[in-house]
Amino acid sequence: MKVIEHLYKANKTLISFEIIPPKRGGNIKQLLQVLEDITKYNPPFIDITSHAAEVIYEETAVGNMQMKIKRKRPGTLGICALIQNKYNIDAVPHVLCTGFTREETEDFLIELHYLGIDNVLAIRGDDSEYKKPVKFGRSINEYAVDLIRQISSINQGKYLEEGLLDAQPMNFCVGTSGYPEKHFEAPNLATDIRYTKSKMDSGAEYIVTQMFYNNKNYFNYVELCRNEGITAPIIPGLKIVTSKAHVKTIPKNFYIDIPQELADEIEKAKSEHSLEIGVNWTAKQVEELLNAKVPAIHFYTMQNSKPINMLMNKLKI
Repeated sequence: MKVIEHLYKANKTLISFEIIPPKRGGNIKQLLQVLEDITKYNPPFIDITSHAAEVIYEETAVGNMQMKIKRKRPGTLGICALIQNKYNIDAVPHVLCTGFTREETEDFLIELHYLGIDNVLAIRGDDSEYKKPVKFGRSINEYAVDLIRQISSINQGKYLEEGLLDAQPMNFCVGTSGYPEKHFEAPNLATDIRYTKSKMDSGAEYIVTQMFYNNKNYFNYVELCRNEGITAPIIPGLKIVTSKAHVKTIPKNFYIDIPQELADEIEKAKSEHSLEIGVNWTAKQVEELLNAKVPAIHFYTMQNSKPINMLMNKLKI
């Protein structure tokens, strides 16, 4: 089922998750354990990140977030197939602009189509000084709106190579990202929302937000989007603070604010209490969002399901 269908048919707020493939050469056992943990909460869909040879964020053993440039982290396609075939949960692979040509994107979409995967999250991806060379007439999608237009075209049976006989249309449900505290490159939030409106007009059907720690930012963002004419579901994205280091690294890497109350509480507490504080804070966010009847709540799990288990136990979900 498509994500948009899950959202429209639900009679309560849905719970979804985002996972990251193992490192190149890594062991999939940890990821399988994460999947076993999160699937017991009956998510209708699970996002799987994609990574080019580009900037990525890794969570260290002490909870710090490190930014690195590495070769492509493989596994997205295989994990999508695993999720849909073993767990019967709809997989939502991320499709990126950065680091991929439009030709590579088309190949990836065709492979997803053959696997029966018809949901994607179209995002620009991390930017850095690394730029993949484009040669021999190949092209790139500069922005997420360009990527969404390409997916919309292939949904109409329009491929990069013109004149294909019996070119079959595909049927992808396209999600995109939103930024309650604005994208760091946008001059202001109003302009950023206009960019988001362009993505919706180009074929995106729902929005998943960047993480935030003050629900007022989300509610304000939704109101501004509605005023701009965006009627699509807007799913709040949450990440649990698990360490003292997050108070500095999350704002630095993701260009968002940590509320003073949360930052002070973590700074004053012993390190071993950081996770409990983070879980308690997120639990309050979730309770308010559930009361507001948001369409779904999307959790950024990285490769660590322990905070999620603690949160769900606290919420009795």
